[in-house]
Amino acid sequence: MKLLSAVLEDPHCKLKTLWLSKCEGCAALTSALRSNPSHLRELNLSVNKLRDSVKLLSDVLQDPHCKLEILRLNDCGVTDEDCAALTSALRSNPSHLRELHLFGNKLRDSSRKLLSDLKDDPHYKLETLYY
Repeated sequence: MKLLSAVLEDPHCKLKTLWLSKCEGCAALTSALRSNPSHLRELNLSVNKLRDSVKLLSDVLQDPHCKLEILRLNDCGVTDEDCAALTSALRSNPSHLRELHLFGNKLRDSSRKLLSDLKDDPHYKLETLYY
């Protein structure tokens, strides 16, 4: 994961899509994305135990240079607190995120409502929400 993170930090990196499941070290990955958020369009981290990495991903989404369009976090142990961080990030920077996948996470109705409100607001780009 450290080698991949180094590649993602490189300003010449043109990787558009990244799918990683059942991996360790997602914190290093999100740190790399924070330093160079502009190239990646699709990120799938499904079936990873993300823990604090969701909050780090939220920081990436707040960056105005972030061009991420599709984020898949299925079966990642995303919590209601993580969901609040994601929602806050998307509110502060409407970003380019069009799809958010959160299947298999135990989110309360209140968290689902926060995300649904974003999807229903024309100010935001979020078109598709799966949970």
